Amino acid sequence: MTSTTQRAPRRRLVDRLPVVKQLRQSVGIQRFMLVAGLVLTAVFVLSAFLAPLIAPYGFSQISDEDGTFGTQQPPSAAHLLGTTVSGFDVFSRVVWGAQTALGVVVIAVALSIVAGVILGLVSGYFGGWLDRVLVVVCDAIYAFPSLLLAIVMSIVISGGQSSLWGGIFAAAISITVVFIPQYFRVIRAETVRIKSEAFVESARVIGASHTRIMTRHVLRNATRTLPLIFTLNASEAILTLAGLGFLGFGIEPTAAAEWGFDLNRAIADVSSGIWWTAVPPGIAIVLTVLGVTLVGESLNDLSDPRLRGRRSVKADDGAVAETSVVPGGSIDPSIIDGTDGRP
Repeated sequence: MTSTTQRAPRRRLVDRLPVVKQLRQSVGIQRFMLVAGLVLTAVFVLSAFLAPLIAPYGFSQISDEDGTFGTQQPPSAAHLLGTTVSGFDVFSRVVWGAQTALGVVVIAVALSIVAGVILGLVSGYFGGWLDRVLVVVCDAIYAFPSLLLAIVMSIVISGGQSSLWGGIFAAAISITVVFIPQYFRVIRAETVRIKSEAFVESARVIGASHTRIMTRHVLRNATRTLPLIFTLNASEAILTLAGLGFLGFGIEPTAAAEWGFDLNRAIADVSSGIWWTAVPPGIAIVLTVLGVTLVGESLNDLSDPRLRGRRSVKADDGAVAETSVVPGGSIDPSIIDGTDGRP
């Protein structure tokens, strides 16, 4: 006896990847935004990984075999974007700054996800006095100005200045404190909703432990929106890092390149008509944040069936009107009231 049902073809692994899946679903302006964001983000990531190959000089190099670079030199063949007031090559500083920003983003968001997910899962699942305490603490942190909180944490951790990895971890941890309440809120709300579902109650009935229920059933369903929050927080982390560097609480210029610090040192140059020390790091910040934000907003739209299907619904409406048996795609009112033109 043969079965008449046919199994649906299994999708390829590449089609099930998150970004590829959303890219195939996107149309029109959504696809343009997603592709533009992916291109800008890819340039940022590749610049960070390939900085030793792309940058012609080191981030703190002020001389070569031909002598010192000179200060505030305009763009030339030797220095594509000129030099800073300290004699650093601007193009090299911009490229190396991508590496610093990527390191802070990865560490800050990773620590935020781990801490926020664990706290939100425990708080939402067990409830009680622990839930109330964690909610009050996270709300208090969330209500505090994020940049000011990051400055305070940076001073506490590293005194405001540090070495390369010390500064990266100090900035990342200070940003982590700002981001934890966001992940906590999302995971806690999802946990409170999911723990009352029938499959969770069934797991309790068969004797599953709290740890197994939390990790195997609740956590898997509560973290579906994390990629969206990750992309949006990554752009905020870059801005926070730039703000710390601009205010003088970032990384030492001889320890690493940082876009915010370079903007701070270029303030006096702008008033003197020297544009090349401020424009490149500023454009780097804008394009990087824009790319990551476009990816996050596009993924957010495509995760909502109502926003994803707006264009397809309009296309379907047009197709129905064209294939309608009623001339002009409209319905005769006499058919609606039941008279149909008959006495």
